[in-house]
Parts: sequence; C-alpha cells; structure tokens
Amino acid sequence: MTINGSEISSDMATTHENPAFIDDHGHNRSNGIYRNYNRSINNQATSTTARNTDNELPTTCKDKTLPERDTWGKGVEFLMSCIAMSVGLGNVWRFPFTALDNGGGAFLIPYLVVLFLVGKPIYYLEMIIGQFSSRGSVKVFDLCPAMRGVGIGQVVSISMVTTYYVAIMGMTLKYFIDSFYSPLPWSQCKDSWNAVCVASSDKNTANYLYVQPQNVTTSVFNVSVNVSNYTSSKPTASAELYFISNCINSAVTKTEQANLTKLWQRMRSDDDNRTISSSELYFINEILKEKDNINDGIGAPNWQLVVGLFVSWLCVFSVIIRGVKSSGKASYFLAIFPYIIMAVLLGRALTLPGSVDGILYFIKPQWSKILDPKVWYAAVTQCFYSLSVCFGNIIMYASYNKFGHNVHRDATIVTGLDTCTSLLAGFTIFGILGHLAHEIGTDDIGSVVKGGAGLAFISYPDAIAKFENLPQIFSVLFFLMLFVLGIGSNIAMTSCTVTAIRDNFPNVKQWQCALGIAVVSFCIGLAYITPGGQFILTLVDYFGASMIALVLGIFELYVLGWVYGVDRLCKDAEFMMGRKVGLYWRWCWSVITPLIMTIILIYFLSTYTPLTYNNVSYPNWAYALGWTITAVGVLQLPLWLIVAVIRDPGVTWREKFIGAFKPKHDWGPIDPLLREQYNKAMDNESIANQGLGCCGWIKKNIFG
Repeated sequence: MTINGSEISSDMATTHENPAFIDDHGHNRSNGIYRNYNRSINNQATSTTARNTDNELPTTCKDKTLPERDTWGKGVEFLMSCIAMSVGLGNVWRFPFTALDNGGGAFLIPYLVVLFLVGKPIYYLEMIIGQFSSRGSVKVFDLCPAMRGVGIGQVVSISMVTTYYVAIMGMTLKYFIDSFYSPLPWSQCKDSWNAVCVASSDKNTANYLYVQPQNVTTSVFNVSVNVSNYTSSKPTASAELYFISNCINSAVTKTEQANLTKLWQRMRSDDDNRTISSSELYFINEILKEKDNINDGIGAPNWQLVVGLFVSWLCVFSVIIRGVKSSGKASYFLAIFPYIIMAVLLGRALTLPGSVDGILYFIKPQWSKILDPKVWYAAVTQCFYSLSVCFGNIIMYASYNKFGHNVHRDATIVTGLDTCTSLLAGFTIFGILGHLAHEIGTDDIGSVVKGGAGLAFISYPDAIAKFENLPQIFSVLFFLMLFVLGIGSNIAMTSCTVTAIRDNFPNVKQWQCALGIAVVSFCIGLAYITPGGQFILTLVDYFGASMIALVLGIFELYVLGWVYGVDRLCKDAEFMMGRKVGLYWRWCWSVITPLIMTIILIYFLSTYTPLTYNNVSYPNWAYALGWTITAVGVLQLPLWLIVAVIRDPGVTWREKFIGAFKPKHDWGPIDPLLREQYNKAMDNESIANQGLGCCGWIKKNIFG
C-alpha cells in the first residue's frame, strides 16, 4: 500500500477479513459484501475526497493505546439484556391501564400500527448505529458532531429517570418484605389513619366503597351503632363495621342492624372523608406518608424506604460493577425469571371466580375511541417508553456487540416479545382485578382499577388481601417480579450513563464510574421517598423524561435520516451484516417515523395544561424547577452545536458550520482495518453521488 495512494494489494485486502467478522459461535462471517468492497477499492483510483493516510496514522496509534472495549460474552446475552431492559414496569402497570382507558381491545389496533411504524424501526435503527460504531449514546454522534447535544441531553434525561425509578424499587422492596407478614399489613385498617376505611380483607364491600351518598338506603350499613353518638371513640365490638377514628373495619361478625344513612352522608359530604380501602390508605399513610401539597416543602425521607433505596442501588451496582461481563451473566435471570412468575400468577388468576369477566373487560373493544387522537397519542407514548427508544440505552447495549452480530433478528424478537408481554401482563392483572370486583360485589370492574403505580400498590394488593389461601405467597411473587423487572431496566439506564462517561474518559474505571453514579443518584433519590416525594417524582417524570425524550428523539431521527442519511445508514448495515435493508425500513426511517413523532410533539404542545398531582396544582417554584429541568436537557442542542462549530478545523465560519455536520475522520468501525475499508468505500460512494442534485439526492436517500 502506498503512502499517498489508494492502491491495496490483494494480499492486503485478504488480511482485512479479521476476527471482528467472527460470529457469536466462532464461525467466520466474511461474505461477498466485504469482498465486493475490497474489489471496488482495488479497482478505483485515488479520488480527491480520499482520506490522507498520514492523517489516519495518529488515530490508529491512539486507538491502540486506549483500553480495549468490552463485548458481550455471547450474542444471547445482548438479547437477554435488551429483553430485561425493554420489558419493565411499564408493561405491568402502564400498558393495562392505558389500554383500558383508551378503548380496551380497540387500543391494540393503533398500538400495533404504531409499533410497526415507530417502535420497531427506531429500535432497529439504534441497534445498527450502536453496533456499527461501537460507541455509546453520546460518542455515537461523532457521525454528526453538531448534534452531540442530542446524546448528552438523552443522558441527562435517562439519569433523571434512573433516580426515581430506583426509588420506586425501594417501595417495591418494602411491599416485598411486608408480604411475609400474616395477616398482610394492608388488609386491615388502623386507628392512626383517621379515615373512613374498609378492610381489604373483607368481601362484598362495594356499597361502602363505590355507592354515592344520594343512593344510600337503610340497607347499606348493617351495624349496631347509635348515629347520634358518632364520635372518634370505638363503638361496640360486636358490629361487622365498627368505627375507629372514622375508620370502618370490616373484621368483626355482624349481629345487629341499624340505619347509618345519615352517618354515611355526613362522612361522604367531604371528599376527605370518603370511604377508602385499607390497601389504599396503607400506601398513602404507611408507605408514602403523603402530604396534601408541597407548599411548605417535601418533608423528611421515610427511613424504611431509605433502606429499600439503598438495597436497590446496591443490587444495581453489584450487577454493573464489571460492565457487560457481569450484567450479561445476570441478564439470563433478569429476563427469564419474571416470565416464570407471571405464568404462575396468570395460572392462579384464571382459577379465580370473576377472572374471566376481568379479562373480557380488558380486551372488549370500544370502537368509538379508535379515531380519537388521544388514543393514538397514548399508543405512541406507550410504545415509545415501553421499548425505551430514544433514551440511548439501545445504542449503548448494541455498542458492545461483535461487529457482524445479527441485530435485525434481535430487534424483531424484542419488539414482538415486548408487546406479547404487555398483553400477558394485562390478562394477569385484569384477571385478578376481575376477581377483586367479584369479591367486593360489583359488576363495574373499571371502578376497582387504579392507574399507574396505584395499579401495583393499591388495586393488586387489595385483590391479594381477599385470597383465602396463602395470600402471602402470591404477594411475594408479584412484588419480587416487579423488583426484578425494575432492576433489569435500571441496569440498562445506569449503564447508559456509565458508558457515556467512559467513552469520553476511558481511563476512568468501570467500578469507579458506577459507584459515583450510584452514590449521587441515591442522594437525589431521597427526595422521592419523602411525604412530598410523589409530587417531585411526577414533576421530574413529566419535565425530565417525557418532554426531553420526545424533543431529542425527533432530532435524533432527523439527524440520522437526513443529515447522516438513510442511504448511508443502509450501506453501513449492509457493510456490517452483509444484508440489504428493505424499502420498509427506508420509508420508516426517512419519512414515516419522523413525521409521526413530529405530529405527536405538536399535539403534545397544543394540548398542554399545567401539571397537577391528584388534582392538586404545584407551587410556582415547582413549575419553575420543571421547566428548568427541561431546559437543561433541550438546550444541550444549541450549546454543543456552537461548540462543534468552534472546534471544527475549517478556515471560514461557513466551512466550520458545514464541517460540524459531517462525520469525524475516525467515524466508522472501531477496528482500524475495517475502518480503512469503510472509508475507502465511502469515498467511492461520494464520487458516485456527485452531480445528483437535490431531487436526485432525496430520491436516492429514500429508495437507494
């Protein structure tokens, strides 16, 4: 090979088929595509756009001095890790409630359409660029330095999500420990709650929980209590319903009857005195110790949840301490074990009275909602967050793959399995909630369903408390499943931040970076386990996760589709895996997916209303904090655009600006020999594209 020329002998070309082409089973993956690239290099003369070999030498030497990048021990570890990451809490408690609230079975139609046009294309796209470049979610934007802010903003967003996600794990761990007690602590009322309470262990309580005051008759309450003597003291213990500081406990045998209509109306006249199940009061008063508002601050952390938060972070740190070498081994358990538990719970649910009614209620289509824009918006957001696309996690995991790994297969498996898991979780949850409705004596299954975290921490425990045989076992299994699902997702999110830091500071050790992130995130997480913690969690989730991820995700799609180019992206995939990219992927990456995401953002902004929690508005300082969080993530875009323009070696400002949108000279496969092949192929491609014109370039970018 000459110093300034592009001639490469056939012997040298042969050496380019290096170990990076060895697949997960140790077989050589070299095929015609690589030979074709070599042949084109041998037959092409030096072009004016060819890279100067002298400029490549420092990069090659520099690469050899850096620590070698880890790779997955086996390809299946990558698949299992992606499953553990994408299949999380959103599948168990967000999807069932979202589907129910947006048309039931009819919701599956827009959801599957969105999965096909948004979720799956983005998942495959991020796998390709991560594996091709062997770079994390920030360094991968060496393909367009001006847009490095997208990657940094995504790390900011995912770091915020991590802090409150582990806090939820702390709550889950508290419930897991409490599940070993008999009776279950949320199955009975406590006098310290000072609320109108119905014990979750009791049955046929629908009248107490859901009947309206104006519909109450003399048959609603059957109890020996003198209405005129209603005080905070405990009445006769012979009543089935006795009051303890305004708390109705359904634990005693019924012996006498009395008309409590006046008392009921008196208690229900104020929403603060509405009848509440003991499982809901347990969550509010014992777990959250929740405040009515945060006007005077958020309060001090619950020490029990502090312990749970610490243990959760200890688990995450223990798994990622050695990077993918350790997290890959743990992925088998994290990906498979939740399905075993879910299968057990579904089997149990199907044997319970009323479970079939619950499942039918879940899948019954409400066709009138299928054209509602809110339903399609819900489908996009559910798919977006369930698969964890546009957060950087997928890029990070794929960056540890061997170069020729078949990510097309993995993307298809994970996206399909994620949807199946959501449906399986929906059948399981609503089967048990159908039993709950049956036990309390109501046909309105929707009335017993709480959304979001309430589904996991209120509705499900309420149902478990009514199990006659060993409710502790099913409670332990359920919360253990939630904990494992949460840990699997948290490992991916924390690893994303670790990888972003170590890509830019390679001399920082894995354990040092992981420990630093765990300590800082633990300290931030303390805010979420205070009496005002749910206010802060909702605020950060809305402004720090949803809004940032949506804006930056759209920029990511346009950068990859039109700045870097779909056509070049497809050639990268072909160079890497030896398989052509179909027209479906090209259309989605270039037009359909970015357009849908843009419409969703416009809809999101046009329907914006000030955030509330439990219908309580936030103080002004909280809204200011929320918008500041959003600004920190989104303003990374113009900030790093300016930095990239200044750093570009161009002479004029115009050259600097244009150069900032072009890939760096060392962009491409991490292996120097492969990168040399790739650069030559791209030089030849640039010659072929000369003179296309704007319309010709657009046509080539979409159709190839």
